[in-house]
Amino acid sequence: MVKKIKEVIVVEGKSDTSRLHDCLGDVDTIETNGSALSEMTKVRIKEAQRKRGVIIFTDPDFNGNRLRTIIEKIVPDAKQAFLSRAKAVPKKSDGSLGIEHASDEDIRQALKSVYSMDDNDFKIYSQNDMIALKLIGDAKSKQRREFVGEQLKIGYTNAKQFLIRLNMLQVSPQELLEEVKKFDKEITDDSK
Repeated sequence: MVKKIKEVIVVEGKSDTSRLHDCLGDVDTIETNGSALSEMTKVRIKEAQRKRGVIIFTDPDFNGNRLRTIIEKIVPDAKQAFLSRAKAVPKKSDGSLGIEHASDEDIRQALKSVYSMDDNDFKIYSQNDMIALKLIGDAKSKQRREFVGEQLKIGYTNAKQFLIRLNMLQVSPQELLEEVKKFDKEITDDSK
């Protein structure tokens, strides 16, 4: 018996669905057809979450992040899959970033690393925590967030959205600190 992903994957368009079918075989998707979600699409997403669960898997660009934010408001407990910008670059320079350009392995890895929320005593990160970890306010903050976001499979965003994702996905302080230290070690090793 062939295993199938249980959840319905919310993607932006037909090319994403086609790419997921090529890579994963039989998978169910809901296409948003852009960032202006219709009421019917919102209803479909809510129903899919209620019955099977939803994985949000949008492109790692401005529109994809905007759409992800809209969908998170509709189904705040949805699972999230992230693909880095570097893994979504088209082979030809005339295309835009997108899931459809990623390798099979990168797509599988992004979906294998799906986060979900659970009810626990999670301590919310603050802007002071981000400063202490040099995720903001440091010359290498952008690079550090990009590295840490890639390692934690939460994607890269600006500082404000990064803080929101850390809290939304309840990344443990140990896990976060470990990834920051890895980045700092790489920087130190590269400067030798």
